[in-house]
Amino acid sequence: MEKRKSSQKTQIPGFRIYEARLAKGISQENLGVLIGLDEGTASARISRYESGIHEPPIDTARNIAESLGVPLAYLYCEEAQLASLLLKLSKLGKRDLSELAAKLAE
Repeated sequence: MEKRKSSQKTQIPGFRIYEARLAKGISQENLGVLIGLDEGTASARISRYESGIHEPPIDTARNIAESLGVPLAYLYCEEAQLASLLLKLSKLGKRDLSELAAKLAE
């Protein structure tokens, strides 16, 4: 039986979930339970998302992002440098973000 290759598009969210989960220091099972998955299947489901076998539905991706403390856009960002910037921007307060946006608009 031939193994189905995951598309690049499906692999990006999986890789970002993996990165953020490791940075947060939680297991696949813990992440799955945090987003409301059954304990018995949580680890396997998160593993499938991380490996790119399945792409999480947008509502699930949103729950994953919230649980990991990252913006949803981070999970879908193709460029590593931009993904890193999104994480840094998400940590800024509203005032700092507004000031930065004003500077960039100049």
